[in-house]
Amino acid sequence: MACQIEKKEETMKVKFTGKTRVKPNKKLGRRECQLVTFDLPYLAFYYNQKFLLYKGSSDHDFEGMVGKLKDGLALVLEDFHQMAGKLGKDEDGVFRVEYDDDMEGVEVVEAIANGISVDDLTTEQGTTTLKDLIPYNGILNLEGLHRPLLSVQLTKLKDGLAMGCAFNHAILDGTSTWHFMNSWAQICNGSSSVSVPPFFERTKARNTRVKLDLSLPPDPLSACNEDAKSAPQLIEKVFKFSEAAIDKIKSKANANPPSDGSKPFSTFQSLAAHIWRQVCHARELKPEHYTVFTVFADCRKRVDPPMPDSYFGNLIQAIFTATAVGLLTMNPPDFGASVIQKAIEAHNAKAIDERNKEWESAPKIFQFKDAGVNCVAVGSSPRFQVYEVDFGWGKPESVRSGSNNRFDGMVYLYQGKSGGRSIDVEITLEAGAMERLEKDKEFLVEV
Repeated sequence: MACQIEKKEETMKVKFTGKTRVKPNKKLGRRECQLVTFDLPYLAFYYNQKFLLYKGSSDHDFEGMVGKLKDGLALVLEDFHQMAGKLGKDEDGVFRVEYDDDMEGVEVVEAIANGISVDDLTTEQGTTTLKDLIPYNGILNLEGLHRPLLSVQLTKLKDGLAMGCAFNHAILDGTSTWHFMNSWAQICNGSSSVSVPPFFERTKARNTRVKLDLSLPPDPLSACNEDAKSAPQLIEKVFKFSEAAIDKIKSKANANPPSDGSKPFSTFQSLAAHIWRQVCHARELKPEHYTVFTVFADCRKRVDPPMPDSYFGNLIQAIFTATAVGLLTMNPPDFGASVIQKAIEAHNAKAIDERNKEWESAPKIFQFKDAGVNCVAVGSSPRFQVYEVDFGWGKPESVRSGSNNRFDGMVYLYQGKSGGRSIDVEITLEAGAMERLEKDKEFLVEV
């Protein structure tokens, strides 16, 4: 048995074969862009890791694919030059993104893992194997002062290509991430230019200059490892909800239309309430316990004046709401959906402005333990066109998040591969709670 395990570990090995840097194709000169209040809290988060898996034949032209990706990257960086820059500070100690032609650009790592197949990775639930396929595990965004702001690892598999990306979260959110990825794919597919150029004027959304005295902990990883030793084991799993399941969850949430004339619950509100409610069951919380729901909401259309979808940076804010577990689990699904709906609708331009002013008067670097008691926190969005990222060899087989920025109760929502209204729900929970959730027929929504 031990011999079999060793054999499996041997076949799952990833061998690194090279590292290069990619810069914009043409000289752009010096560019500087101040980070604003929406960006700064993420300096103490980790690099945002995304994983895309592509099918190929066993004799696919890996070198040709890598060459095409690098060529496309050099072109797309002419528009998205910030991805090829570094973090810096101005003379007042205000953080900014800096780009200069003599900077090294985006890091591209090449690797080979002939023992790993696409199927091995589509059935992979956790992030253990993914750790070897995505760069910058446990690397804080603050390290962008001396590291690339984007690192891409391209790994040749037995029958495909794995693309692991690590984006510096202090300079961009999910909307900007997928704008960049889709633009890169467009260029690789023969477009001579990006169809929607990024909008870089961050100070149009907020112009307060906030000086932050931040330095890296002596060894952030050793601190993490100490915490990890005492923390309970966390498990990640992807639950795939079909269109029929999503429709059932939504119609159940809307079964008792509210008498106060409020809008019907959206797909997001219905699904979020469903996850929140059933995770509380799985955690076996007492009715008198409190539970917090957090969503990282896109504020591009909430701020005044509204910003374009192409706004490049972070324009998200965490919206928090809480209730007693008993109220959430003993009431019908519309109760949780209503709590979430009210919190989201209340987060208007005025609320955003007040939150920013409060933060600017006493900047607080967010840590996951601040997410709230018995928390369920939702990031990413099924609206992101993640399965449209086709570089010329087909749509991805799978799109996942890496191991960074995960904690008990973190949820990532992705568009389902089958398209339409299907949604993939990637959840991180303590092992016992995950085991109960996997057996919860009400959560799984069998249709």
